[in-house]
Amino acid sequence: MKSYLTRDIRNVGIVGHGGTGKTQLVSSLLYTAGMTPRWGKIAEGSTTTDWDEEEIARKISIQTGLAYAEWPSSGGHPGGSEKVKINFTDLPGYSTFITETKASLIAADCALIAVDAHVGAQVTTEKVWDYCTEYDIPRAFVLTWMDRELASFERSMASLEQVFGRNVVALQLPIGSEKGFRGVIDLVAMKAHVYKPDGDGKPTTEEIPAALADEAKEAHEKLVEMVAEGDDELMEEFFREGTIPIADLIPGVRKAIVAEKIFPVLMVSALRNVGTASLLTFLADAFPHPDEHAQIGFTEPNGKGERVERKYDDGQPLSLFVFKTLADPFAGRINYFKVKSGVLKNDATLTNFNRGSLERFQHTQIVQGKLLTEIADLHAGDIGAIVKLKETTTGETLGDKAAPIYYKPAQLPEPSITFAIEPKTRADEDKIGVSIHKIIEEDPALRFMRDPQTKEFLLAGSGQQHIEVVVAKLHKRYHVDLTLKPPKVPYRETIRGKADAEGKHKKQSGGHGQFGVCRIKMEPIERGKGVEFVDDVFGGAIPRNWIPSVEKGIRDAAARGYLAGFPVVDFRAVLYDGKYHDVDSSDMAFKIAGSLAFKEAMKMAKPALLEPVMHVEVYAPDQYSGDLMGDLSSRRGRIAGSEARGHNVVIKAQVPFSEMLSYANDLISKTQGRATYSMEFSHYDYLPNELAQKVIDAHKPAHGEAAEEEG
Repeated sequence: MKSYLTRDIRNVGIVGHGGTGKTQLVSSLLYTAGMTPRWGKIAEGSTTTDWDEEEIARKISIQTGLAYAEWPSSGGHPGGSEKVKINFTDLPGYSTFITETKASLIAADCALIAVDAHVGAQVTTEKVWDYCTEYDIPRAFVLTWMDRELASFERSMASLEQVFGRNVVALQLPIGSEKGFRGVIDLVAMKAHVYKPDGDGKPTTEEIPAALADEAKEAHEKLVEMVAEGDDELMEEFFREGTIPIADLIPGVRKAIVAEKIFPVLMVSALRNVGTASLLTFLADAFPHPDEHAQIGFTEPNGKGERVERKYDDGQPLSLFVFKTLADPFAGRINYFKVKSGVLKNDATLTNFNRGSLERFQHTQIVQGKLLTEIADLHAGDIGAIVKLKETTTGETLGDKAAPIYYKPAQLPEPSITFAIEPKTRADEDKIGVSIHKIIEEDPALRFMRDPQTKEFLLAGSGQQHIEVVVAKLHKRYHVDLTLKPPKVPYRETIRGKADAEGKHKKQSGGHGQFGVCRIKMEPIERGKGVEFVDDVFGGAIPRNWIPSVEKGIRDAAARGYLAGFPVVDFRAVLYDGKYHDVDSSDMAFKIAGSLAFKEAMKMAKPALLEPVMHVEVYAPDQYSGDLMGDLSSRRGRIAGSEARGHNVVIKAQVPFSEMLSYANDLISKTQGRATYSMEFSHYDYLPNELAQKVIDAHKPAHGEAAEEEG
């Protein structure tokens, strides 16, 4: 495999709603490009980018899949090669795994958004559009499943224009519909590309069929107008000539796409291999190379410090960014990275700027699904992989130690659901920590912890299916067997009123005693502010060195909870007075006094329970709208509104997390599996008294024992 220059590289993120056929599309594109000898199919478990056992079994993408194709570019440019290299990043579409999509899309310079031609825009279509906007990358739509019953180009276009605006413009028209779909009309060159279904994906170029000539002419004129709108020179030519010649239109279309002034729509049938060569030519000719996508680095990690401009240029100091890590039980840690500047030579030694350590890139490789192939060098903008680096993980920057830089990692949402996990045997318990941390290396959306109150292992992720996949991976890869328990609702406690209390710890048992007295005032503060401690002691009532002990006592007691063992949050504790003894006072005495003062204040401060409330979006056919709104209301949800999307509806609501635990299965049964939903944490709100009492009663025995042990 040759190494490609920056101008001959296209990094394309394949994104879209679950079930839109992204993985099948990539497989068909690779086959058409001659990169794979066999045409991989989802149904057979033989696609290039879904190679993990869990993906094959579930027939969905769970993690990032990488692949590349070489394809001729008809655009031509000075110093360019005949072919370009298209790096595909095949990304999950189901909401449960959407954090993986956001984390890896950061490596793309453009995005191809797959849209089911039967359904149109869906919830995740909008979500990935927002990610593209956040990363400022050009994008195009591809209508998939054009050969299926009820697939409609017109309805899909109307849906996309309604959601994303008038800049969504057709670049192709279909030849035939549903099972008769056999090609596309190129609205730039005004030629027909006719395919043999189930063939090699290579079309014959013909004149536009007479029956479609008028429709094609009208669509071509609309495209010309949209392209001319964003370019003064083309606008003058358009007014002067009444059109734009094809020789000027081709670069004009590319310029408008790169500037994100138009968002073209193309179409394929990946399962019949119709439209794939035309799509590859579009990606090679019209999508930007890396150096057309601006990038910014920083002088400190996580986007902090001063901004540093660094071009995708071979002449710049070497830097690369790790956007994905795989934990392979045989090969070890595999890091996927993008060369951000300079040229990476095989056997180079780089500095990990985040850790200050050296890493040797002994065998630099390129990725075709699960197949890794060694390569001599990678130019700026290219994507590669390296096995068995000592310390490097996702989100870290490496490069030339003489020119340090930090690239900002993807900002991922916090996990939305937590399960208690129980090892089945003592041997499983011994292996659980190491095994889960290997999984977490490749999945930053996971959190693993041990509850200090219940002593249970907790695993948090983006949804029930996410956690189930992790448990299955632990079993298959590391032979660790776990039992999942129902997710715990992360309630919190708070106060509604003010209190003034004293904590006094006095103990005499021969020799030095223990003595500490503190007086505090407590009051509620704004939701989400946590715990605030204010030192308002004057005149040395408590010496300065013991005030942190009072704060620690208060914070520790708050973490253990008061009503039911949940952390107490959103209050301010003001330490304003106290007493001490020259001999008997100590850090421990004041820590205990702080804890006692907190407990005393809680009795007077009107304690209450808080519950997490989720922002929920349900996407469903409009005939289910009334039933689904009623169901969300019955779950104590507040409907925030609904929007019509063609024949579908998006319902937005705020619903308590405890009411959503069984929602996934209920939604499937209510809509025959035709609806989807996404959920993310919104805020905490008061739990109604009658429900709060049930929670307190259920947790009191465990809380009492924990408090007793602490005492």
